[in-house]
Parts: sequence; structure tokens; C-alpha cells
Amino acid sequence: MVMYSKYRLINSEVKFLVDKDIPSIHTKMSLPKGDTIQLYSIHPTPPMPQHNPRSTDRDSEMMKIANLSRESKYPVIVLGDFNDVAWANTTALFQNVGELLDPRKGRGIYNTYNANSVIFRWPLDHIFVSAEFRLISLKLGEDINSDHLPAFARLSYEPEKAAEQQPEKPSEKQLKNAKEQAERVQL
Repeated sequence: MVMYSKYRLINSEVKFLVDKDIPSIHTKMSLPKGDTIQLYSIHPTPPMPQHNPRSTDRDSEMMKIANLSRESKYPVIVLGDFNDVAWANTTALFQNVGELLDPRKGRGIYNTYNANSVIFRWPLDHIFVSAEFRLISLKLGEDINSDHLPAFARLSYEPEKAAEQQPEKPSEKQLKNAKEQAERVQL
């Protein structure tokens, strides 16, 4: 996993939340006008029938990041290959618990995987944002010899308009479910 940024990254860490071989990047980013945001880049383990048939590693990492997002004192962007489709219960729970917005909603599906097939593609790569961000544009890139197509989002940071698009607050049941999933896998 690699992260490049034209903006200054602050307190960048590579963390291994559920597996010693699966990194996630946790960093703050300084925006041009001096504002700071929190950025999480994740790529949780895909479901594997022979190793992890119930997807507990993936779900645990997603819920840990959702909890961090909800508790962040900074505006948040979470992005990466979630190995989960946009309409899955786990992704919906992640979004709700993290109190994040999906910029794709109402704009299309943006299937990123499998780049090697025109017919069978799924939206496994996601960009979720807190209410301080507005979408300017969203598109898929061309084939880059990966099994995923690149996804690009151009965002505008507008904290003064955050109240206009607040995500639903998670219920106690959702918070409990996310906590249980997050605790299923411990390093």
C-alpha cells in the first residue's frame, strides 16, 4: 500500500489492525488554507472460503475504522479497496457507524472490480467522507494493468455547509453490532 499526496501529511502511521500482513494508513492532512483532516486508507482481507469464510477479518477492520471515523475530531475521508460491495450490510453498517457519506449515491455504481471483465464488475473500491466535504466530480480511470480500475473523486472542503448533509446517526443496536464485529479479531 502506497500513499502519495501533494498536501502535507501529519503523524502518518501504517497500522495493522487485524492481521500482521494487512496494513492500513492513518494520517492527518494539512489542506492549503491550514485546515486539518483525517484520512484513512484501508484494504481489508477479502473473504476467502478456505481461510476466512465469514469475512470476520474484513468486517473487523471496517468496523474499527468506522469507530475511529465517528470519534475523530477532524473531518474524515476513508478510501480504499474494501473487498465489499456498496450495497452489502457490512458496508452500510460501516457508513452508518462512521457517520460518513457515500459520494456515489444518486450518481451511479462505479464498478471498479474486475477490470479484466466488461460484464462482471462490482463496486469494491470506496470513498467515504464526512459531512464537511462536497463532491465536485467522480470518475473511473482507464485500465492500469490491475484487476481494479482506479477511482477518482474531486472534493471541496466546505465545513460551513456540513449541517446541510448530515448522515443518519447510528442506533444503539448498530453501535453494538459494530463493536462486536470490531472485537472479533484481535492482534
